[in-house]
Amino acid sequence: AWQQFPATLSARQGLAPLTVSAPVPLASAVTTQLDALLKPDGDGTITGLVQDALTGQDLFDRGGSENRIPASNMKLLTAVAALLAIGPDHRFSTTVLAGPAANQVVLAGGGDVLLGAGESQPGQVMGYAGLATLATATVNALHAAGKTGELKVLVDDSLFTGPTLNPAWADGDVAAGEVAPLYPLALNSARFDPAVSTGPRPQDSALTAAEAFAAQLKAAGAAAGLTVAAGVERYTGPESAEGAAGRAPVVLAEVQSATVGQQVDLMLQTSDNFLAEVLGRMAAAAAGEPASNDGATGEVRARLADLGIATGTTRLADVSGLAIANQVSARQFAEVVRAITTGTDTRLRAALAGFPVAGLTGTLDARYGDDTTARGAGLVRAKTGTLNSVIALSGYVVDADGRLLVFSFIGNGLTPGAAGNREALDRAATALAGCGC
Repeated sequence: AWQQFPATLSARQGLAPLTVSAPVPLASAVTTQLDALLKPDGDGTITGLVQDALTGQDLFDRGGSENRIPASNMKLLTAVAALLAIGPDHRFSTTVLAGPAANQVVLAGGGDVLLGAGESQPGQVMGYAGLATLATATVNALHAAGKTGELKVLVDDSLFTGPTLNPAWADGDVAAGEVAPLYPLALNSARFDPAVSTGPRPQDSALTAAEAFAAQLKAAGAAAGLTVAAGVERYTGPESAEGAAGRAPVVLAEVQSATVGQQVDLMLQTSDNFLAEVLGRMAAAAAGEPASNDGATGEVRARLADLGIATGTTRLADVSGLAIANQVSARQFAEVVRAITTGTDTRLRAALAGFPVAGLTGTLDARYGDDTTARGAGLVRAKTGTLNSVIALSGYVVDADGRLLVFSFIGNGLTPGAAGNREALDRAATALAGCGC
């Protein structure tokens, strides 16, 4: 199927070219425009910060250094941590190991929660690595070793530590499928169907993935004289299966995920809470820290500090933004976007494709379609964030003169469901796109 451009988006309305000599907008002019637009619809307040991306000069500052509940804008911080701690080109491995008993095989999770149940799909991010492909490779290895008879599948999900569910998350959010218990392997980012991104999720994604693998192993092994015992159990050794009893693991088969850079972009585009939390834990593991919530939030804080972004009063309760106990400022988000767009560490450029494009992609695909925001369609690139009384938008835009601007707007204490709050943020970003101030 072909994606249709919004009727309001003309062919000319692509991202304007950057011009090094383009003038920096006047702060007074930007402030006048945004003050008139950033008004809450009902209760609450909206803070914000706009900076010139090249110089870091503040062009608009309304409470920009105040801590706010950021909602899913938190994922920008997680993206930075994952790209710096793990690296944009790294891939996670899902392996099958010879088990402790002769008839056992162990499916070991290595952080890929975008596994597909079928064959590997190299052209996709979700399903890049497939369990059917892994099962076939496992059967080939066992057949080459002369193995026949019944197999028992175990699953090793010991990479992650600590609670599988963050106590800072509301029970209702878990029940609604906003997130699920966290494990280092899952099908479809812990979704029953890769085409369905809402509704309840599997509550044990590791066992769900292992059961799918066992089914594929049974199908692939039939012609090779292999059968698979019913039921999947967890590996209960004293260490992970990959280092049990100090012996070198016998790897039977392996599949690798899409790159971390690709996963970061998917996480930002779709605002996937489960994937964000997993990437945070994998960032902690890469840094030698526990792959837990504390490890993930600590690694996010450490990577921000590495970029010179102050975090003294920041409070991080999770790394997806689902927790209302998070406290981050618009200034910190603007500085993160500056680091991604113009910073010296080019590993962060991998996140650029993850910013939803107004009116076209991701969580902005259905916005910027009315008369007050259509001029921003195709131009504004920003991460969205929404909770019951919170709305946020942080991103970048090239203004009418060719100057790159970064921005962050965060509304807290808002009237739930009031449409004018989202419109206020979208109109403000649109004004920046049209600015020749």
